[in-house]
Amino acid sequence: MQASQDLLVEIGTEELPPTSLKRFAQAFTEALKQGLAAQGLTHGAIESFATPRRLACLVRDLAECQPDRELVRRGPALAAAFDANGQPTKAALGFARSCGLEVAELGREAVGNGTFLVARRTEPGQATTDLIAPLVEKALAALPIPKRMRWADFDAEFVRPVHWVCLVFGTQPIAARVMGIEADNQTRGHRFHHPAALTIALAGDYASLLREQGFVEPSFTRRRERIAEQVAALAASVAGRAVVSDDLLDEVTALCEWPCALLGRFEETFLEIPDEVLIETMQKNQKYFPLVDAQGALLPRFVAVANIESRDPDRVRAGNERVIRPRFADAAFFWHQDLKRPLADFAEGLERTVFQDRLGTMADKSRRVARLAQRIAERLGVDAGQVARAAALAKCDLMTQMIFEFPSLQGTMGRYYALRSGEDPEVAAALEEQYRPRHAGDALPATDCGRVLALAERIETLVGIFAIGQRPSGVKDPYALRRAAIGVLRLMIETPLALDLRALLAHAAAGLPEGVDAGSAAADVYDYILERLPGYYQEQGIALDSVEAVAALKPGSLADIDQRIRAVEAFRALPEATALAAANKRIRNILKKSVAADLPAGPPRPELFREPAETALGERVAALLGSIAPLQAGHDYRGILQTLAQLRDDVDAYFEQVMVMAEEPELRTNRLRQLQQIEGLFLDVADISRLQQ
Repeated sequence: MQASQDLLVEIGTEELPPTSLKRFAQAFTEALKQGLAAQGLTHGAIESFATPRRLACLVRDLAECQPDRELVRRGPALAAAFDANGQPTKAALGFARSCGLEVAELGREAVGNGTFLVARRTEPGQATTDLIAPLVEKALAALPIPKRMRWADFDAEFVRPVHWVCLVFGTQPIAARVMGIEADNQTRGHRFHHPAALTIALAGDYASLLREQGFVEPSFTRRRERIAEQVAALAASVAGRAVVSDDLLDEVTALCEWPCALLGRFEETFLEIPDEVLIETMQKNQKYFPLVDAQGALLPRFVAVANIESRDPDRVRAGNERVIRPRFADAAFFWHQDLKRPLADFAEGLERTVFQDRLGTMADKSRRVARLAQRIAERLGVDAGQVARAAALAKCDLMTQMIFEFPSLQGTMGRYYALRSGEDPEVAAALEEQYRPRHAGDALPATDCGRVLALAERIETLVGIFAIGQRPSGVKDPYALRRAAIGVLRLMIETPLALDLRALLAHAAAGLPEGVDAGSAAADVYDYILERLPGYYQEQGIALDSVEAVAALKPGSLADIDQRIRAVEAFRALPEATALAAANKRIRNILKKSVAADLPAGPPRPELFREPAETALGERVAALLGSIAPLQAGHDYRGILQTLAQLRDDVDAYFEQVMVMAEEPELRTNRLRQLQQIEGLFLDVADISRLQQ
């Protein structure tokens, strides 16, 4: 059994970007794992560690060296290696010399129909300690760092200056140079509690040494759990519940090495401000956890997490309470200033705010959205007056002081200001709902007015930006068009909304400003939205080819597309599905190769049937047409496919017994029309020829 030791790799730095720490740690661990595998070094589990001042990995049971490798080098064929007298030729001598061997030491190897000279030698595996430094350098270079920096007079580049490197294999420090730093077996404890170095005598003791002596919890996961427990306990102590988002918890975890949670309070008078404003201030600006009561109402309390175990926690608490007060006071000022005017008065500012040079101001955009929203409202039977009012007010809150300070609250503040201005509650709700869904998994608008406005906003943006030639490319998507397209999918499918997407896109294109050539924008946006379908359905476990089978027909309604896709998924579960999909593929190929496009319109003529199989198929189709007609009228696509599944035996028999491309033109045309009829029945739902077995 190969000898092994634990390996510790630690990179000590200045404070790392908190929103990136978790991602860096995962990437570093994965890159190191891949590097070890590439070198043939076997190992056990890899533990990842990350704090504001360090990235580290502990590799358990890492082999002490690479396995030996047998290197085989092939030389000339025997016929060229020896002359008629059996003496080595220049080719053989030269090959042996290049391998550092005598000809007699070379082996033979049969390859195909020939036998060749070969040189075999065993290359001893390198010691692990000689390989680690390059592997670590490579892993650090592979981290997803958008912008690297240099420091002092070092040539190395990293996201933050590196201050120490700790490499320990078992009990031995590895002598190497990484990122311009000489590695040793010294780590550092907490910046204030234990700034002195700590010696790692045994790699496996790394985490326990930092916890017990260094006032550092090196595990990101354990530190996160510790913070969550402390926050929950403090909230419960005042009969509250903490508002904890995963992103904020990750960020706070990345900001401290020895977390100590503290309960703070603020003046109840600030509670007159909308909860969302106070929560945004606490979470985004101060990294505090807000507290709510059992009914979800905000409490005048918060939990802050310090990176120090203070001898005077009351002073730390008072400091946190002091810094939040002016931020809340600013928010209160913005709130009261904005309330001095009705929301509609802010519309004048939209006339002076450019949305996009070629597409005009925010006011211009609002009018285009209103025009499209009116059309959608008419199609859905929604109150057109409410929709028009909501569209007119939709972007007014962008001109308020509160949104200048807290842009992420757009829509939310619009709802509050609309209600304070006496607007209809559904109109006010729509101002917030126009932004839903904001992200994956977010709720859809709950009101009719909100759905109409949300859909109109996204469609207008997509068409306008495509029309000026700024569709997304690569990772660049400044107008969040991918998210807008997914929003359109979700709104139209999950609500659902029985609307013709092509017609709405064309209506939006017709409303673009003079000088903007809409061209193919509507068609391009339609295709762009449909390109998002595979990803949307993949998350639901629906096969890609089921989506393609429907998308190939390019139906106008996304809700209709959804019904068809789910019908195809149900059809695939039938025992007849595979054979019928193959038959449709065969039909498609026959029709493509024939002059099917010139076939006279209409069904086949039964009087021209000659073979029993084509007669049987014709009769079966005729019998099924009566059953299918009401299903087609009711858009019961699942029922249509289940009914058509009855064709399997007749279709199989047809292809076994009937020569489609008969010599007689009239007979050949009739058989092609019969195939075209069958294909058309399936194409009323989907192109099932695209389904894979």
